Amino acid sequence: MKITWLGHAAFRLETAKSTILIDPFFTGNPSFEGNDRKDAVKDVTHILLTHGHADHIGDTAAIAKETGATVVCNYDLGIWLGHHQGVDKLEMGNTGGTISLDGFSATFVNAFHSSAQITQDGISHSLGSANGLMVHFEDEPGLLHMGDTDIFSDMALINELHRPEIGIVPIGDRFTMGGAVAALACRRFFSFAKVLPCHYGTFPILDQTADAFVEAMEDDAETVAVPKSGESVTV
Repeated sequence: MKITWLGHAAFRLETAKSTILIDPFFTGNPSFEGNDRKDAVKDVTHILLTHGHADHIGDTAAIAKETGATVVCNYDLGIWLGHHQGVDKLEMGNTGGTISLDGFSATFVNAFHSSAQITQDGISHSLGSANGLMVHFEDEPGLLHMGDTDIFSDMALINELHRPEIGIVPIGDRFTMGGAVAALACRRFFSFAKVLPCHYGTFPILDQTADAFVEAMEDDAETVAVPKSGESVTV
């Protein structure tokens, strides 16, 4: 599997059967600048969303219409995308549920965060739960995108149930775990073979580097990959 970080929490996963975007926040994302949008959306078959904040929904509706990709998301968020954004290919679920797709499945797991959209008239629309996404592939290692979250002890249950080999972990602080806490979550609750940090460096109020996370991973730092935006890791 080829994993490309596209800045913030956005990733592109390329497998033998599917090309998946997770949280494709491109427009307005300073850490996406310099990437080629055409390359980012080429041959995309599915878009997976962790929750309803604008920096995670991002360009979902435009990409879905452009490519015909199926959007996989929380039920409440899916209803909003369908009614207000014109997305018509939707696979919706909720926390604990699993959706089987072409060559992979996606399970909605817990995340400690919020999920809403504030429209131009200032009205806040609740878009269901914030989630992490556990992605199991037929012939590839399992991947957990934690979404936006703090540490929580039931991460141990997620690991027991799903045994993810790849972890995508928010580390930027303020809106998610900071680096030291994210490292504690990885080391205490998971046995990742490869870890990719995200949700940092995008805006000035977030931690600007992954240094604190890598340092706090201690003996497990060798499992961490810190690509630049647009760079890929093959696992």
